[in-house]
Amino acid sequence: MTDWPLKRIVIAGGGTAGWMTAAAIAKTLGHAVELTLIESDLIGTIGVGESTIPPLVTYNRLLGINEADFMRATQATFKLGIGFENWKEIGHRYFHSFGSTGKDHWSAGFQHFWLNGLERGHDEPYDDYCLELSAAYAGKFAHLPDDRMNYAYQLDSTLYAKFLRAMAEGEGTKRIEGKIAEVELEPTSGDIAALKLESGQRIEGDLFIDCTGFRALLIDGTLGSQFEDWTHWLPNDSAIAIQTRSVRPAPPYTLAIAHDSGWRWRIPLQHRTGNGIVFCSRYMDKDAALERLLGEIEGDTLTQPNVLRFKAGVRPRQWVKNCVAVGLSSGFMEPLESTSIHLIQRAVLRLIRMLPLAEVSERDILEFNDQMLQDYLQIRDFLILHYKATDRRDSEFWRYCAEMEVPDSLTQKIELFRETGRVFRRNEELFAENSWVQVMMGQGIMPRSYHPIATKLSDVEMTKLLSTIRDNVAQTVAGLPDHPAYVARYCGAASASAA
Repeated sequence: MTDWPLKRIVIAGGGTAGWMTAAAIAKTLGHAVELTLIESDLIGTIGVGESTIPPLVTYNRLLGINEADFMRATQATFKLGIGFENWKEIGHRYFHSFGSTGKDHWSAGFQHFWLNGLERGHDEPYDDYCLELSAAYAGKFAHLPDDRMNYAYQLDSTLYAKFLRAMAEGEGTKRIEGKIAEVELEPTSGDIAALKLESGQRIEGDLFIDCTGFRALLIDGTLGSQFEDWTHWLPNDSAIAIQTRSVRPAPPYTLAIAHDSGWRWRIPLQHRTGNGIVFCSRYMDKDAALERLLGEIEGDTLTQPNVLRFKAGVRPRQWVKNCVAVGLSSGFMEPLESTSIHLIQRAVLRLIRMLPLAEVSERDILEFNDQMLQDYLQIRDFLILHYKATDRRDSEFWRYCAEMEVPDSLTQKIELFRETGRVFRRNEELFAENSWVQVMMGQGIMPRSYHPIATKLSDVEMTKLLSTIRDNVAQTVAGLPDHPAYVARYCGAASASAA
């Protein structure tokens, strides 16, 4: 591949997005590519995204990363899902777990059998049929044969970027320290030709990847890719993050606790806890949000409050000419379902599959942009669901959310489930059927019907089906070790100093 015409790839920006991109390209292509990453130590990164979802397990495996080493380096714990409190109504809680609930039939999901079972007097909660959920609330975890336990990680994203940087540089990535002062374009094609730094250094490239965060210096500032604003559906526009010393054993799940103008998070790592409050500045000002957050955190604070402003939305054109946006430069989905790192991963793997040899294909650009937009649209609808489907009317924020018009695609999903109990996953959609079922029922949407296949079972058969699944879950959970003990044995970090 020494005669590959477009082998000079330049990544603008570091952080999680930049180094996830560099590590994947370097690991995949090695020295066949000339890979350069430009970042400045003077430009801070967002660095608060600590909660992930299961596809990151696959990403790390693709890169040949040893899981225990990675978790030790990033102070990580395991994550089996997200606990939601005060979303349907104040005092109510539910859990969005990873994995599946019960046992599906090819014609219908398990929820149909559970719903029919309710009519027959089987009133055990839907939660009792999910291994990951039951293990999470019991505070237990272990790797099981055949990957039977689905999980993700709770990690320090700054340490993750540092871990990937060492890996990428070991595979030949060249890092250049400096701030980008100017983006030079080819006068005829309009492609990016080079990045000029404040020092005067000029870095030429054939393909440029914009990891400059919200600034979107290349994709927007230079190539003019417009941002589509979704704040009318996802009105939160601010967050404050703060880290505290851990005061209790780390549970294997993240908490999302709703308040009158948004929600707050709690993410337990090995040596500290990540905390934050997400809010809409129309209904809560920064001082009130900080006071609320400081009044509800546990443990001594380890960092100063990090105040962030953002806008939910997407750039429908994330690949323009010879520039691809990855990370916050491509769009932003608030961290409610921990999708930020996943969207980086999707973009990077998709780009590697579509890397051009001799010239950039317009067909590749169209396909990449369409697939990335679909990812954002599907995640957008799932996030909106948490706000729209609620019984809360106790504040202006929740009244706005309950009354707002939502996309037709979400309305179809909600009403189909309400009428029939059905959920359909489309086009490699991130959130599987069980995710939609758990959140919709957790938010108070109960189906009025179910698939007739459930009526085929006799009372004895239904009893056996439900009891067998529940017993298997309970027995498996009973045999699991406590999560903190398993983490300490498997990937315990040496000391808190690394945090």
